[in-house]
Amino acid sequence: MAKEGAQRAEETEQMIEKEGGKEAAEGGSLRAADTKEMRAVVLSAFGGLNKLRVSKKAMPEPQEGELKIRVKACGLNFIDLMVRQGNIDNPPKTPLVPGFECSGIIEALGDSVKGFEIGDRVMAFVNYNAWAEVVCTPAEFVYKIPDDMSFSEAAAFPMNFVTAYMMLFEVANLREGMSVLVHSAGGGVGQAVAQLCSTIPNVTVFGTASSFKHEAIKDSVTHLFDRNADYVQEVKRISTEGVDIVLDCLCGENTGKGLSLLKPLGTYILYGSSNMVTGETKSFFSFAKSWWQVEKVNPIKLYEENKVIAGFSLLNLLFKQNRGGLVKVVMDKLLNLYNNKKIKPVVDSLWALEEVKEAMQRIHDRGNIGKLILDVEKAPTPLMANDSTETSEAGEEEEDHEGDNENKERMPFIQ
Repeated sequence: MAKEGAQRAEETEQMIEKEGGKEAAEGGSLRAADTKEMRAVVLSAFGGLNKLRVSKKAMPEPQEGELKIRVKACGLNFIDLMVRQGNIDNPPKTPLVPGFECSGIIEALGDSVKGFEIGDRVMAFVNYNAWAEVVCTPAEFVYKIPDDMSFSEAAAFPMNFVTAYMMLFEVANLREGMSVLVHSAGGGVGQAVAQLCSTIPNVTVFGTASSFKHEAIKDSVTHLFDRNADYVQEVKRISTEGVDIVLDCLCGENTGKGLSLLKPLGTYILYGSSNMVTGETKSFFSFAKSWWQVEKVNPIKLYEENKVIAGFSLLNLLFKQNRGGLVKVVMDKLLNLYNNKKIKPVVDSLWALEEVKEAMQRIHDRGNIGKLILDVEKAPTPLMANDSTETSEAGEEEEDHEGDNENKERMPFIQ
């Protein structure tokens, strides 16, 4: 372990020296540093995959309280598809650099930053701009990486595990002997939920997933159902009273189904609406269809049936509601679980920045098991290097036919 740490420190020094030498070759002046460029994924306008490009952008410098991170890996989430489509509340103006989480090495410290040093291996939440070679983000959103955690695992860790932990323990108060239903059990959040439930004795986990994923994830949940099957009847066949917790990333008609499965004092949590994403571009028809399928909640009915309905948005909690301190406490608990080998992020695949369109398509097709990662240092494959995705179905809308696309799991997203 010590030897690996020394090797990482040496690699970090060499990287910083290399960057410094490059800057000196450019003249070493402040003006040269100001015009330093980096590669970044840029969304030119809201729409299909053809709106994404890897471009050169000016490299950011840390402001007061911020850290500058040389990015090694970036997390890719369903919310990134929503952002690309402009299918979120109050979307930012384009062009923009997408992405909300990354891992890398600290390259510079802003004024008043404490607790970090240049060369530290870290993972971070970023309010957009994560899909780039360099990012700057406030120190309160940055966490040191355990020595034995890879950069790709670190990029897969924050969003999925913090979301899963806070829903289970902060909102729903998971305890011994309880039961949980989680949709998209093969996705990043679904796998995090399953692992966290295994840390509590006698927790029963019901999961839905596309049938082709069942063999790979069957050991992570207690009961696994095909996402196109009538899971309500399947759950009730096993547990006549239903379940204590429902974690819903689908929305639409699944809202009513989830509420119907709750035991008295049970908690339903909505943390996504991936049913509203059917085509490559924003579809008002799909959005309206899913919205009208949502169960209209009657507070009196909740009162009579002793049920709780809640929502969870990690990004809003961090960037709009200023709960970074609470999230840090959760991260400390999660890293302790990781160090004790109780949890481990599941990485589906690694993609070069230039392959972001293909990576997004894999999420859209619900083909992943665990997290997709953009590896900043990975070279694109020859077929993808020439922007081959221009010939894909980017920009076209498709109608979602129930029962079609059985190999496509609905991935969760965090808004």
